[in-house]
Amino acid sequence: MLLATSKTFTSPDFPLISGVTLPEVTLAYETWGELAPDGDNAILLCHGYTSNPHAGGDDGWCANLMGPGKPIDTDKYFVVCSNMLGSAYGSTGPATVNPETGELWGPDFPDFTPRDMVAAQERLIDDLGINQMAAVIGYSYGGHLTFTWGVTRPDRMRALVPMAGVMERKTTMADIDALRGRFEDCPGWNGGRYHGAEAESGVRDLMVTIRKETLTNYGIGKYQEDTQGTDEADAIIAHQAETWADQFDANCLIRLAQAGIGANVLPEAAAIKAPVLYLLCDTDKAVPVALGPEIEAVLKENGVDVRFRELVSPYGHAAPMLSSDLWEDDLRAFLEANA
Repeated sequence: MLLATSKTFTSPDFPLISGVTLPEVTLAYETWGELAPDGDNAILLCHGYTSNPHAGGDDGWCANLMGPGKPIDTDKYFVVCSNMLGSAYGSTGPATVNPETGELWGPDFPDFTPRDMVAAQERLIDDLGINQMAAVIGYSYGGHLTFTWGVTRPDRMRALVPMAGVMERKTTMADIDALRGRFEDCPGWNGGRYHGAEAESGVRDLMVTIRKETLTNYGIGKYQEDTQGTDEADAIIAHQAETWADQFDANCLIRLAQAGIGANVLPEAAAIKAPVLYLLCDTDKAVPVALGPEIEAVLKENGVDVRFRELVSPYGHAAPMLSSDLWEDDLRAFLEANA
């Protein structure tokens, strides 16, 4: 679904690495701040796996770090956050209509990769009149996209900030089969053609369950317990899960995960030209903090100017946002020095 705060950009004839050419590609996106006349003050934000382009304002996913006077200062930078290709918040993907058939793509959406996501984002930033970006900043899946930007388009940015992300995604087809298998147990899954019957099919209920699991695993449940108390936290998590389940799409959930199979930019690390600030949390269950020094070492061996920052927080994968106060000075200084 397209969020009320988002707008869209559409471009024709979009070739995918798989060899399929989409008749058109649409990206939903949001912006904050103003683009400088020379087009060089833009920051591209890349969101996480199941997130959306609403990063700013009072309720955006990056609101603790972005806004007037904040490290990602919208009085200084023109910030763009696009919904990634294949997602469910207004961008081309399984939940959108194939213009050649007039029907939803659903499970028939062609294979795509993170590199395709970056190529689609590049069309958007070109259309907006952005030249060299001040920075690309990404969280989780968006952290991988940040690294992908760095190796595939090294001259397009002056700084890179991957948060809670990896250079090599470890997703396997067995993971995808397991995820799809959960939905195949829904009585109305119908091979992924359940649209219009999400509630009756059992797909929505499973989406709620999966979202509760995700919020708990990411450390958001712990944060709600610490700030609201256990009973209130359960209600908040349930509400967030139900809201998300009404917005997201199960085919998108599966295909976004599948897009990560084989996604590895480590062998191309030497292509990165921009300085890197890399952030992982010590309690992250999704991306082990031990990867930080390993990736830092590989980047340094390949001549990349990189600094790894270990965030000590109880809030795991969500800590870059929920514990933003612990590293916002690092981010501010990094952007001031490089972006």
